[in-house]
Amino acid sequence: MRKWIQGFIEKIMPVDRFFIVIFAFVFNSLLYCGARMIAGDWNHYILTSRLDEKIPLIPESLFIYFGCYIFWVINYIIIAKQDEERAYQFFFADMISRIICFTIFILFPTTNIRPDIVGGGVWNEGMRFLYRIDAADNLFPSIHCLVSWFCYIGIRGAKSVPKWYQWTSCLIAVSVFVSTLTTKQHVIIDVIAGVIIAEGTLWFARHTQFYKGYIRFWKRIADRTFKTGGTTDEKRKEEYI
Repeated sequence: MRKWIQGFIEKIMPVDRFFIVIFAFVFNSLLYCGARMIAGDWNHYILTSRLDEKIPLIPESLFIYFGCYIFWVINYIIIAKQDEERAYQFFFADMISRIICFTIFILFPTTNIRPDIVGGGVWNEGMRFLYRIDAADNLFPSIHCLVSWFCYIGIRGAKSVPKWYQWTSCLIAVSVFVSTLTTKQHVIIDVIAGVIIAEGTLWFARHTQFYKGYIRFWKRIADRTFKTGGTTDEKRKEEYI
């Protein structure tokens, strides 16, 4: 059974990358929910600007706001399939970014004032559903925008990823930025902070050697789970989408 699972995973990505992809999503959820549990009842700051107040509520943009989850999964898998160094640098940056976000959520909790949703229809009901399941906290920086920008910069300049898809990912990321504003889930400063943290942590990961410890840790986990023998990229052919 273990060999079958390993074989299935290797059709998608190297087995050690499978663990860092799963960890990325689990770690994000734990810190996001943890911050809400810790600081949920604390005093929250409102960062809404006059420009934010002029941005209209567009319920139809909910399609992009929810649809981006598919974008995240696809691009994180593509990034995991890149060469070892590039992939691990990215996921190390991803982890550091969440620690930074968690720290800000605790030290500087923010909220916003959501509009009343009036009228019926699919999109208005969808907005009410969104507001019910996602409290107005953990806003600065925007995780939605941070992850979406990561999906672009993680493949930016990658030789194995077609230029057209790199630019498409950039456009999708920007459309997600807009959707967070037009659903009134975030304000402009939340978007800017998400982009800055994504760019900053990836730069840090690619200009230091700290990510190498990340490689050793996850390869050890993969080896103990699947007996990979420390599989490296030298044993594999160049990965493509």
